[in-house]
Amino acid sequence: MSTSIKVIIPAYNEADSIGKVIGDIPNRVDEVVVVSNNSTDATMEVAKKAGATVLSEEKRGYGYACLKGMHYISQQSNLPDIIVFLDGDYSDYPEELTKIVAPILDDDIDFVIGARDKKLREDGSMTFPQKFGNWLATSLMRLFFNSKFTDLGPFRAIKYDKLLALNMEDKTYGWTVEMQLKALKQNFSYIEVPVHYRNRIGVSKVSGTVKGAIFAGIKILTWIFKYSFKK
Repeated sequence: MSTSIKVIIPAYNEADSIGKVIGDIPNRVDEVVVVSNNSTDATMEVAKKAGATVLSEEKRGYGYACLKGMHYISQQSNLPDIIVFLDGDYSDYPEELTKIVAPILDDDIDFVIGARDKKLREDGSMTFPQKFGNWLATSLMRLFFNSKFTDLGPFRAIKYDKLLALNMEDKTYGWTVEMQLKALKQNFSYIEVPVHYRNRIGVSKVSGTVKGAIFAGIKILTWIFKYSFKK
């Protein structure tokens, strides 16, 4: 029996990029679920035309959108084996999905992060707040949990049953770090796979604004210290 893979893409005003993202996802994927996070442009229409299942989540927040996609999948009669999370801005290379799911398929790894390797990153594709936030978060995870994570990359794959076991709850900026911290606490097997990264289409809603960068930083630190002192 073949392994079922579904992709969840949170998207806010990504009409210019979402079609490219969906178009580059390998045919190996059974369903692409785009969650429009209160978009005011044609994100939903473009995504539907590109062949995705499109949902709407009016509450603004990356985590809200991811949770909406997860809830939709949980109601299906045929549940997937693997969930892949991918951004809708075309900064990742969707065709590298096969590389990200390979450790799960071949080596029974629970959780895989697409690490935005410095050698594979396009110049300017990561802002200073992004690079500093990654360094700070992964350094603290290494200090408190002996973690080997080097990135909080949004392009990631996880076994569906393991994702459910994490009981994800963050609604906004802390989603990625929450997932990694909970995976560490539950002793999931994990690995990072180097991936390419390019300048996104459009302006980042988080790292592209001072407010977004500050709130993301606060959320990341809050999750790390919460789990550092949790028994």
